Amino acid sequence: MASDGMKFIKKIADNLLTRIPSGESVKIKSLWEEQTVVIYFLRRFGCPICQYLSRQLSKIKPQLDENNIRLVGVGPEELGSKEFYDAKHFAGELFYDPDKKSYKDMNYRRYNMLNVLGGALGAKSRELANLASKEGIKGNFSGDLMQTGGMLIVKKGGEVLLDFKQKDASDHLDNETILKTLGIDAAVTSTDESEIPSCDLK
Repeated sequence: MASDGMKFIKKIADNLLTRIPSGESVKIKSLWEEQTVVIYFLRRFGCPICQYLSRQLSKIKPQLDENNIRLVGVGPEELGSKEFYDAKHFAGELFYDPDKKSYKDMNYRRYNMLNVLGGALGAKSRELANLASKEGIKGNFSGDLMQTGGMLIVKKGGEVLLDFKQKDASDHLDNETILKTLGIDAAVTSTDESEIPSCDLK
């Protein structure tokens, strides 16, 4: 998984991201030049599952801060970014990919009209949507509904520790897996973690 990531990371290194809310453009490689970084590529800022998982991921930010590790979220477009930022769904730094170039270069899957409904209505997606609803998260259907995302964990200097790509909307890494990948022996702070259906990395 990490070896494949090295191929992709060289491809995306000079791609530009736009910081939210300042609008500053930065090269993606700047995220790991000085610190190890966890980069969460969201499917869509208005996606209620993404909003819920962003809140869950934010619960390990104290452990990441203690170990000098950056937490970064990236969306595939500007649409919905202000509402997402203002709602404080995510505790880390926030960017969007103005041309979806990094999403394309990372080979993040795109749905088509034949499989998008199946991905949204699958059992895991419904479970996550229900958990989001319990927290008052509603989301919306604005933006690119066909895009999936993933996660990159990159060591300071550019070594890829983990390259995760979603197979469908519900696929994600649980907080325990992220902390273990980083070598952090700490209790997961999410009270709902045991309820969340996670992906199988085997």
